Amino acid sequence: MPDTNPEDPTERLSAPDTDWFWPIPPAPDPPAPEAPGPPPRRRGHALVAAVVAGAVLLASGIGVGWGLSRTGSQPGSTAGSAPRSSTSSGVQAGGLNAQALADKVGPAVVDITTEIGGSLGGSSSIGLLPRGAAAGTGMIVSSSGEVLTNNHVIQGATSIKVTIAGRPGSYSATVLGADPTDDVALLQIRGVSGLPTVNPANSSSVGVGQEVVAIGNALGQGGSPTVTVGTITATGRDITVGNDQGGQERLHGLFQTDASISPGDSGGPLVSSTGQVLGMITASARNGFIQSTSNVGFAIPSNTALGVVNRIRAGRGSPSIIIGRPGFLGVEVSTVDPQTAAQLGLHVTSGALVEQAIAGAPAADAGIQQGAVITAVDGRAIPSADALGPALHVHKAGDRVRVTWVDANGTHTAAVSLVPGPAV
Repeated sequence: MPDTNPEDPTERLSAPDTDWFWPIPPAPDPPAPEAPGPPPRRRGHALVAAVVAGAVLLASGIGVGWGLSRTGSQPGSTAGSAPRSSTSSGVQAGGLNAQALADKVGPAVVDITTEIGGSLGGSSSIGLLPRGAAAGTGMIVSSSGEVLTNNHVIQGATSIKVTIAGRPGSYSATVLGADPTDDVALLQIRGVSGLPTVNPANSSSVGVGQEVVAIGNALGQGGSPTVTVGTITATGRDITVGNDQGGQERLHGLFQTDASISPGDSGGPLVSSTGQVLGMITASARNGFIQSTSNVGFAIPSNTALGVVNRIRAGRGSPSIIIGRPGFLGVEVSTVDPQTAAQLGLHVTSGALVEQAIAGAPAADAGIQQGAVITAVDGRAIPSADALGPALHVHKAGDRVRVTWVDANGTHTAAVSLVPGPAV
């Protein structure tokens, strides 16, 4: 039965005019497009590398956010009505001194800036993706430069830069692995050592009413991290996140907090009174793009995030965990419906409709063009756009996969060699 607790802020804010977003903003200075052109049209999903949906930023630098369409207590979850105590940066509230905790944890919190677009696969023969940029937050989890962040912070990135407190300039980073299902990614900063690290807590002991501090790269402005104070208002939250492009994700077992969360805080720590990391900030509620901050936020428990990190470190890939840089097919897809298929003259009722095939990428080279419907990969049925990513992300660049598609000329199957793509 749905949770209808009148004191639950999630239920009060779940009206149709309230949107829920990954808190990831445009970077302050996104790269300009190489040449002006018509504004890009919205499509069903982003370009397929390992998953088929993601938070992307367009050439204009405007973010396409994720929206949380529904949320509520699930069996076993706990919701409370602890009073809101969120404060601005540096203010002591209740038993917490936000600035003292920021001074303790902040050196291990990094700013992440990504670029989206440019040539792929190391070949200028592959068409350019629309250029853009994004910003988020990360936590250093090893002195050799491993960084924990959200998958949606780096999703679709062709370049990742990390700024470390107390060190000039920025450093390049690569993706060691990611779990789009749990929205967790592990990065490796190049050319660093001796870095400070965050101290994770055992998140199974977190309870409603516990005071917390949220630390992040609010609004992507960089510099000293923003610090806000609040409480845990619920545990065990299951939420459905849907993006502006039609995709959806289901996240499980999250903490809910009333600490003020802003775009750009994604990947930042939710910290206890002792400076231990209880969770990783991942989503917040705000009224479209008008409201930039929210007192209804969600964080992935540290136990969940570190469980993914350990599997990535061990190289244990799975249908949900991608190790390294995924192979890239080079299509932008949406879920086809029978009506659309009939209009296109295709004898299919389900599959991934190709909205765009990038020139020079594997799909286009194999003859897969706009208007085709991908129905299988390696004999595995693809009933929707959301199914295409999981079928591909177990493969790396150089792997050959058999892709089946339907177009106006009939049904085709071809062996396709994947190329290196953007981040998951």
